[in-house]
Amino acid sequence: SSGINAEWPLLPGIQLKEFIDTHNTSGDISSLTPVKELCYKVGSQIATFHSGDVIHGDLTSSNILIRTSRDHHHVIFIDFGLAGTTTLVEDKGVDLYVLEKAFLSSHPNSQWLVDEILRGYKMSYKDSKTVLDRLAEIRLRGRKRSMVG
Repeated sequence: SSGINAEWPLLPGIQLKEFIDTHNTSGDISSLTPVKELCYKVGSQIATFHSGDVIHGDLTSSNILIRTSRDHHHVIFIDFGLAGTTTLVEDKGVDLYVLEKAFLSSHPNSQWLVDEILRGYKMSYKDSKTVLDRLAEIRLRGRKRSMVG
């Protein structure tokens, strides 16, 4: 033993991934209001980051915690190891693209979750149109890359 004891306090809450999986017992998560509301909040929070020129760099449902107090769900982002500051629209679009790909691979049939996140983003960020247009371009580049190999 090196004698070093590095302990991290536990953050209250559960991962968004677990929250979604827990509420998906019926197999039809599209009708679940709490999940939809949380996804909107996630998009709104990402908009706050981006409006301050901060990107997360690893937006996944495992890096978002949900803390419940009384009847409210609070969104907490964790793991800022790949975060940075940027004014580039491309970087903000890539941040959203990483989130979209992560959600679609972790949560089958979850495009509606991504749509709700992007709706929250759009409603909360005055420059969202520019970033969302760039996201559409990034998606096209990603599709071309996967087709070419």
